[in-house]
Amino acid sequence: MSEIALPTPYDPRSIEPKWQTRWTERATNRAKLDTPERPFYALMMFPYPSAEGLHVGNLFAFTGSDISARFHRLIGHDVFQPLGFDAFGIHSENYALKVGAHPMELTPKNVGNFTRQLERAGFMIDWNQKVDTSRADYYKWTQWVFLQLHKQGLAYKKAAAVNWCPTDKTVLANEQVEGGLCERCGTAVEQRFLEQWFFRISEYAPRLLSNLDWLDWSPVTKQAQRNWIGKSEGAQLTFAVSGRSERITVFTTRADTIFGATYLVLAPEHPLVASITTDAQRSDVAAYQERATKQDLISRKSSKDKTGVFTGAYAVNPATGQNIPIWIADYVLMEYGTGAIMAVPGHDERDFEFAQVFDLPVVRVVAAADQQADTALGDAAFTDDDDACRLVNSGPFDGLAVRDAKREVTAWLADGGHGTAVTNYRLHDWCISRQRYWGPPIPIIYCEDCGAVPVPESQLPVELPFIPDFKPDDSGISPLARHEEWYRVPCPTCGKNARRETDVSDTFLDSAWYFLRYPSATRDDVPFDAARTKTWLPVNSYIGGNEHAVLHLLYSRFITMVLKDAGHIDFEEPFTRFRAHGMIIREGAKMSKSKGNVINPDQYMEEWGADAFRMYLMFLGPYEEGGDFRDQGISGVRRFLDRLWASVRDAVRDGSPDPDVIRKLHRTIKKVGEDSANLGYNTAIAAMMEYMNAVRRGERVAHRAEVEPLVQLVAPYAPHLAEECWETLGHQGSVFDAGWPSFDAAQLVDDEVDLVVQVNGKVRGKIRVPADIGSDEAMVRAVSDETIAKFVVGTPKKVIFVPKRLLNIVV
Repeated sequence: MSEIALPTPYDPRSIEPKWQTRWTERATNRAKLDTPERPFYALMMFPYPSAEGLHVGNLFAFTGSDISARFHRLIGHDVFQPLGFDAFGIHSENYALKVGAHPMELTPKNVGNFTRQLERAGFMIDWNQKVDTSRADYYKWTQWVFLQLHKQGLAYKKAAAVNWCPTDKTVLANEQVEGGLCERCGTAVEQRFLEQWFFRISEYAPRLLSNLDWLDWSPVTKQAQRNWIGKSEGAQLTFAVSGRSERITVFTTRADTIFGATYLVLAPEHPLVASITTDAQRSDVAAYQERATKQDLISRKSSKDKTGVFTGAYAVNPATGQNIPIWIADYVLMEYGTGAIMAVPGHDERDFEFAQVFDLPVVRVVAAADQQADTALGDAAFTDDDDACRLVNSGPFDGLAVRDAKREVTAWLADGGHGTAVTNYRLHDWCISRQRYWGPPIPIIYCEDCGAVPVPESQLPVELPFIPDFKPDDSGISPLARHEEWYRVPCPTCGKNARRETDVSDTFLDSAWYFLRYPSATRDDVPFDAARTKTWLPVNSYIGGNEHAVLHLLYSRFITMVLKDAGHIDFEEPFTRFRAHGMIIREGAKMSKSKGNVINPDQYMEEWGADAFRMYLMFLGPYEEGGDFRDQGISGVRRFLDRLWASVRDAVRDGSPDPDVIRKLHRTIKKVGEDSANLGYNTAIAAMMEYMNAVRRGERVAHRAEVEPLVQLVAPYAPHLAEECWETLGHQGSVFDAGWPSFDAAQLVDDEVDLVVQVNGKVRGKIRVPADIGSDEAMVRAVSDETIAKFVVGTPKKVIFVPKRLLNIVV
C-alpha cells in the first residue's frame, strides 16, 4: 500500500535563505542608478552598529521603511533603498574600552553582525552602495564637507562654555545631558571653557525656520524644530555701567517693561565680569564663578534654586535714569541671547524668585485694565496679555496697551541711542569638536606664521592613526595629542614645522550628509556624482526616530543649504517627506538592559521566520505610534501566512471564482493600497487577514484568481513567502516586478446592505436586502422575519423608509 503524500508545509527556514540568495544572484535589490525611469529614493536612518547587534526597535523601524520602499516599487517606481552604518562615535569607543578591544578591530565585527541580521530580515537593500562612516573612503569626504564650510567662513574656532563629562572625558551637546547627568554614563556633568570648532548654523536660522512651512514632515517633528530654532521678536538694549566706559547689551522680548528693570544679571562667564567687578567683591565673584563651572548648562537653566553674587557695580536704566545693581547668577547663560539680562521681577518669575532671595526691588509696570498700579502681585503678573493689559508706573507710556507699548517703547529707546528692534533666535552655533579618538580628525593644521591652515583637498583623507592608547584623559585634549609622530607635519602654505588639529569632529557631522553619498558610494574621486545626485536627490521618503527630530535633521538641513549655496547641489532641503516611527515597548514597559526585557530578533526569526516577525511588528499598532510587544501575539500572524501558503499551494484554476470573494478582494486591494501608502500597516494587515477569512470560509479551496492578487498585496510585508508563492503560481520573475493589482471601482459597491428595522422608533433587528430594494419589498421582508414580526401588531399606521439604511414601522 503506497503512502499518501502530505502537502508541503510553509517552511521559512528553507524558503527565506533561498530567496535571499536569489535576490543576491539576480541583483534584484540593486537600483538602476544611472537609468531609472521613475526614481524613488527611500531612506531609513542608518544604525549605530552596537556590539549587542540589531535590536527589535531597529527591526521595527527598518521594516516599516522597507514596506514603504517595496510598495513603491510595486506601484511602478525605480526604488533605491541603501543602508550603511553610523560607526564612529563615543558609543563604539566606550564599548571598546570596556572590553579591552580596539575600535578599529571591533567596529568591523559589529558591522558584519548587523549586516547578517539585516540580510536575514529580508530588507530590499542595495548593499552595493553601503557606507561606513568609520572608513577612510567615507570620512575623507566628511573632512571635505568641513573644508567647504571653512571656505565660506562658516567654520571658526573660539573659547566657549561647554558641557564636560568627567567620565567620558569629552564635550557633550545640551541634548546629551539629562537632569545634570551624562545620558551615556550617568556622571554629573561640569562646565568648562575650551577652544572649540563651531559651524555658523545660527546664520541659517531664518531659512531653517521658514522652510518648515512647506516640508511634508510629521507635524510633531516640525514643531520640535520650530521650538529649537526659537524665533523671538524683540529689542537689543544698551545699559551704561555707572562711572565707567563699559556698556552692557541685553536682548529682551519685552522692552515695554524697562521701567520695571531694577537690576541686571550677567552670566558668570560674561567677558565684562572681570572688568566691572569692584575690589571689595572680587573674591566673592571669583568663588561663585568657580562654583558655576561645576554645573552643566541644562541644570543651570532649569534649577529652581536662585543663587548669585553682587559685582559691586551699577548700571544706568536708560528709561528711569536710576542706578541699578549688576549681579552675576548661574540662571543666566552665556550661550543664550547676549549672556546678560535686564531683570524685571514684577513680570518675570525667575527674576521675581531671585529678587525675593536677595531682597531686591520689585516694581509693577504692567496691569490689567481694571487694576490699580499698586495692586499686589499675583500669578497674573507673569502672564501679561497684550490686549487686556496696559502700562503703569512707566512715565509717558502709562495707560498704553502692551501690544502698542512694545513697539513704541522700543522706538523711544532707539531714538535715544539705547536700543534697536531685532529678531533673535534660540538656535546657537554648532560645536563640532570632540576630545576623543574614535572620529574623523578635523582637517586643520596650525602654523605659527600662517595660523590655522585648512588641509588641501588633494591631501585628504587625514587618516585616523591606529594608536593603542586611545583612552581619553581629563586634560580636555584628544588622545591624538599624545602622538607627536602623527600631528607634527609641515605647513601646507609655507612648509615650516606645524601641527595638526588633534580634536575629531562630532558624529552628527558624519550623519549630516550621508544621504548624499549613498548613490555615489563606489566613487572614490568625488563625494557625490553630479548626475546621480540630480537624478535621486532630494530624498523622496525618509523614515526615522523622532529622537532625532532636532539635531540630526536640523544639521542635515543646514549642511544641505550650505552645499547648495556653494554651488555643489541644486536643492536646499534634503528630505522631501519625513515620517517619524513610533517606539516598541514590552508588556507595558520601555525596553532596557537593566530591566532585562530587551528583545533579540534572531531568536524570533529562527522560530517563526523573518516574514512572520516582520508582519507581527507591523501589526502591534500604528507605525507612527508604536506598540506593545507580547510574545503570544505572533502566532496569529504566522497562522495567516500558513493559510496563505496553503491557499496558493492548493489553488484551483478551473471554473469561476466566488463573486462575493472577488468583491471582497477589490475592496481589500483598495484598502491595502491606501493604507500602505500612508504607513497604516496594522490596518492593512488586518484587511488582508479579513480577506483571508473570506477566501478560506468553511475551509473551502481557493480559486487562483482569488489568491494571486493577495500574494502581490502581502509582498511588501512578507517578501520571502510572497516570492515563493509567486513562483508556485507559475511565474518566472520576481513578484516585485509584477506590479500592484488594480481594483474595479464597480466592485466596491455592495449588491446587498444591512437594513436596520425599527418598530415605533425602537430597533428590532436587521435584514439583509438588495441595495436597490424599495419600500414595499423591504416591508414584506421585514414582517417575514420572526424576530421583527412579533412587534408588528395590526396594520401599520405609517412606514418611514430610508434607502440602504432604515425601515421604521409605526403601529
